[in-house]
Amino acid sequence: MTKIRIDGRRGEGGGQILRSSLALAAATGTPFEITNIRGGRKRPGLLRQHLTAVRAAAAVCGARIEGDEIGSSGVKFEPGEVRAGEYEFSVGTAGSAMLVLQTVLPPLLRAAGPSELRLGGGTHNPSAPAFEFLARTFAPMVGRMGGELALELVRPGFYPAGGGEVNVRIVPAVDPRPLVLEERGPEGRHVVEIGAAHLPAGIADREWKAVQRVLHWSPDARVDVDFSESRGPGNVLTIVLAHEHVTEVVTGFGAKGVPAERVARRAAGVAKRYLAARAPVGMHLADQLLVPMALLAGGHFDALPPSLHTTTNVDVVRMFLGDVVESEDLGRGDVRFSVRGRV
Repeated sequence: MTKIRIDGRRGEGGGQILRSSLALAAATGTPFEITNIRGGRKRPGLLRQHLTAVRAAAAVCGARIEGDEIGSSGVKFEPGEVRAGEYEFSVGTAGSAMLVLQTVLPPLLRAAGPSELRLGGGTHNPSAPAFEFLARTFAPMVGRMGGELALELVRPGFYPAGGGEVNVRIVPAVDPRPLVLEERGPEGRHVVEIGAAHLPAGIADREWKAVQRVLHWSPDARVDVDFSESRGPGNVLTIVLAHEHVTEVVTGFGAKGVPAERVARRAAGVAKRYLAARAPVGMHLADQLLVPMALLAGGHFDALPPSLHTTTNVDVVRMFLGDVVESEDLGRGDVRFSVRGRV
């Protein structure tokens, strides 16, 4: 089989290209070689979370790999057969365990049986999907494609302490179904979940007041989350926008030197813009859907203006599977992505 050669500087120039390539290679049995890994970043090469993703992908398909070391700018990956089973992957730092899941999920959705994963590392990272996004926004979409993704947060993990833990159950899509998502449907209950671990009292109140000034929601929309099991300090504000056909999750993260009010206003502003728009799929969900849709039964969805991560994923999918993704301008920046699946 011809080996695919990939320049890691293309598109968004970060870890997305590597993770999507690993997922597609493992699922299709296609070898690839990537150079200039994370060439568009200030610290290029493999960091701990990327190395964990490489080794995790190799574990679920028995791949032969070269270049799997910290700082490596190139990796060769020759996959074998995908194997369901019980796996444990730990980043060992506060790097995102959720991005490791993003890497191994697509091939395991095509495995011969269910898999159980235990993931360690960061669960709430500013530069990665948070646990709540995967559990409430993305996992239901996997269900609509015919598979199952169930996540349990055992312990949250924030930067810099890490130490988070998540249990995951993946049931493959035995009878895959096309995903069609053109409308949000009627609104359900919208809530603001605020969690602060080992931080001064009052942060949650300040964030809630800032959200109210933007969204004007009633007090019963506030939900306080207990993150006391976290090994280090951290703060996350999660805005859950429930609709009949899709639930959008917007996340804001506290950071040293950043006022709680600013964290809340930013997240509330993103939520307000989503509520004012029409398309059901936000920009973060869009790039998550493309790979599993292409590997399963395809379908189409309407999305807000795509991010560079989304267009990069389109590019990577085409490298492995051909011209299976098409896009149509719906006006106002919204795009309909149509995906031709493999089954």
